[in-house]
Amino acid sequence: MSKTIKSEIKFLVELDENRVPEKLSWTAQDGGVQQEEAKAIMLSIWDSKVQETLRIDLWTKDMPVDEMKLFFHQTLVAMADTFQRATADEKMADTMKDFCDYFAEKLELKK
Repeated sequence: MSKTIKSEIKFLVELDENRVPEKLSWTAQDGGVQQEEAKAIMLSIWDSKVQETLRIDLWTKDMPVDEMKLFFHQTLVAMADTFQRATADEKMADTMKDFCDYFAEKLELKK
């Protein structure tokens, strides 16, 4: 019998009186991350019982819009890469990457 290994990732969300995130931080001891500050978090969890994605999207009220645009672009690029690795569907991954290029162009993110 093989020994299982557990790894924990923690998110801490500090809210104002209206329950709006003021501060986000995360810890992943296995990755050497200890209470690292973040301005935004997007987390997707697959519930296979109901065939549905559960999501948590949080950002601090001082997250700059220009950084949010970069965050979204980089997340979309990462999703295209992950899709390719997970499905081996290169044609659709390339289509997703084309959209990422279009997204960046329209937001004038690429120089």
